[in-house]
Amino acid sequence: MLVSVNWLKDYVDIDVPVREFADRMILSGSNIETVEEIGNKFSKIQVARIEKITPHPNADKLVICQLDVGEDELLQVVTGAKNVFEGALVPVIRHGGRLPDGTVIKKGKLRGEVSNGMLCSAEELGYEDKVIAKELKDGIWILDGDFKPGTDIKDALEIEDSVIDFEITPNRPDCLSMLGMAREAAAVFGKKKKEPAISAENEEGDVNEYISVEDKKPDLCPRYTARVIKDVKIGPSPWWMQKRLMHGGMRPVNNIVDITNFVMMEYGQPLHAFDINHLKGGKIVIDTAEDGTKFTTLDGVERELDSSMLMINDADGPVAVAGVMGGLNSEITENTDTVVLESANFNGDSVRLTAKKLGLRTEASGKFEKGIDANLCARAADRFCRLVEELGCGTVVGGSVDVYPEVQAPRPLDVRVSRINKVLGTDIPGQDMADIFRSLEMEAELNGDIIHVVPPTVRQDLNIEEDYVEEVARMYGYDRLPVTLPAGGSAASMTKNETIRGKAREILTAYGLDEILTYSFVSPESVDKVNVSETDLMHRNFVKIINPLGEDTSVMRTMLIPSMMSTLERNNARGNKAVRLFEIGKIFNDSKINCDGMPAEADGLCIGIYGGGADFFVLKGYIEGLLDHLGIRDAEFSAESGLATYHPGRCANIISNGEMIGTMGQIRPDVAERYGISEEVYCCELLFSVIIGQTNTEIIYKALPKYPAVTRDIAMTVDEKITVRELEDEIRAEGGNILESIELFDVYRGIQIAPGKKSVAFALTYRVPDRTLTDDEVSSRQHKIVESLETKFGAELRKM
Repeated sequence: MLVSVNWLKDYVDIDVPVREFADRMILSGSNIETVEEIGNKFSKIQVARIEKITPHPNADKLVICQLDVGEDELLQVVTGAKNVFEGALVPVIRHGGRLPDGTVIKKGKLRGEVSNGMLCSAEELGYEDKVIAKELKDGIWILDGDFKPGTDIKDALEIEDSVIDFEITPNRPDCLSMLGMAREAAAVFGKKKKEPAISAENEEGDVNEYISVEDKKPDLCPRYTARVIKDVKIGPSPWWMQKRLMHGGMRPVNNIVDITNFVMMEYGQPLHAFDINHLKGGKIVIDTAEDGTKFTTLDGVERELDSSMLMINDADGPVAVAGVMGGLNSEITENTDTVVLESANFNGDSVRLTAKKLGLRTEASGKFEKGIDANLCARAADRFCRLVEELGCGTVVGGSVDVYPEVQAPRPLDVRVSRINKVLGTDIPGQDMADIFRSLEMEAELNGDIIHVVPPTVRQDLNIEEDYVEEVARMYGYDRLPVTLPAGGSAASMTKNETIRGKAREILTAYGLDEILTYSFVSPESVDKVNVSETDLMHRNFVKIINPLGEDTSVMRTMLIPSMMSTLERNNARGNKAVRLFEIGKIFNDSKINCDGMPAEADGLCIGIYGGGADFFVLKGYIEGLLDHLGIRDAEFSAESGLATYHPGRCANIISNGEMIGTMGQIRPDVAERYGISEEVYCCELLFSVIIGQTNTEIIYKALPKYPAVTRDIAMTVDEKITVRELEDEIRAEGGNILESIELFDVYRGIQIAPGKKSVAFALTYRVPDRTLTDDEVSSRQHKIVESLETKFGAELRKM
């Protein structure tokens, strides 16, 4: 927000140096980007009248100007400008003068003719190209006014000013205006803000004879105010207004357009003027567009509309994109004689989405997006009419059409003096706090420890007590707040989830795995690369991002495997021969809704490995070790062949307490090839939220056994299709209460074993806590186990 200090002084008496003013505003919470001085960076530039112009005898593109600079002799200057003419008042820099960029002008000869200075353009006087009127962009600055030749240009144009660039935070749209900044300055310096005159003194006729308004979308347009100006005379606005606009970063156009921009900068309320002769049926209808409608905006670009875009229409069709830009079909021209002024309030979200879809951001759309007080509409429209009257560029028609079905009322709140002091660590009296609120144009009534505050409706950021704490803090002065420690003795602690996540990280990093962190925003095509079925709604019901940065980050991930594979791909492409990675992160699903009505999210854990001896059993060992440390010791690994992501013969589901907690296995070779990895890749994805629920980190101690154990080995030849889990379950069932543990120590396939068979060897440990087992007891139980395995699985006992 560019704030001209000279303009600000129209509303509040600033009687301190600019630098001190800026410093005080910063201490009150108003961030400042820059402070720029205008009009004091040049010297020896005067107003000159061109008395005579003659062609240059030696150059076709140059002319010789004789200038009246208030001296007895005329000043000769050679120029190539095409817009000069006799009688024009122009700025001229004399010999020895300095331009704002530091250039010093010297007298000399141009093609043999003496030139004692240089005629100046607006840009050469320090104004940016974007604020210079179009008719002056490519030539000398032709001064509009009755200036005495020889007058210093600074005095003639009164252009010495300081422009402060305030950084306005999104929660303070009220400060995107001169009056908003004047309110802040008045509070900081204990001054009274002066309100501009807004009432036209001479009105004629009735506005209802000219225009009618129908609002079909009050949710998108809470208020629409229209006023009419007749007998309009289009022309340039006076210099004082042009100067205000230029110092505020806007280009002067003509008196009507300049007044709308002036009022927008003054109040923060965008305005738009229509030529009534181009409004069919003398009516305005606020409604959304029809899909596919073509509309040409003021910038001359034809745009395609859709049904989400709010439009301002006449009886035949659209004439403006609400809150963004007017249409070329209702533009103010030199022939305009009657103007309809729009001062409306539009829904910020609607304006933002429309501007984005059209690729068209304007000063007005930026203000509406941040939120504007609907109660400003009538005041801004009346101010426009007052300025039209003051500038003599039209006659104000009496009354206004004001469609305002639901009036925006102030939001009062009771705040506690004790609470504010406790938060700030201060001892500010309640009366002082009430005075602070009143200085910010709030109503404040102190009653004991309670201040009943009624803020103005422009302060849409004041909703809860903490907002008022901030108001007291910044107006009291952040530099005056004491340095204190927060009150309270509550100790910080980690939640169960955080504790288990931390423990899992410690375990996996101790195994030599590196943790990664990937984006939760992914491409919807990410699941295609890992062969997720079209019918797998669990992994295809994406939570879609409303405002994505691009297609690659347009949805929330439903699984971690694609992100893990992409990371393994990058490591492989950079020559990393052996990789061990894990990630604990969120996954999301739009088909499941939580108690808040939001898409469900859960914690997932993914491990990915390749190279360096990585295989199915290495990955299985990582998982078993992790689960064991988390107190989950009964997990089963069940073969799975129906998942297209994994190799059908090297994949297993992981089950604990009857609940599936994840899947592990070798990634299918065709999937790995899509990621450019030729080696075998092994991954698992665990439902970490389920694991957290089953985790038992309680440690139970028991005495060391008093009696010795008996260990017997058993080696059996069985069919290849029989799993170790089946054999272990049978051994455990037959071993009874004297069997303490089972340990698989060998699986052998070789020339001594028939095809389709394998040898499986276990170490069985027998022990009871109250006595020493006899050899007969152990042998009897061992014999029963062998008989059962032979009967049930056709196992053949091998001699060790």
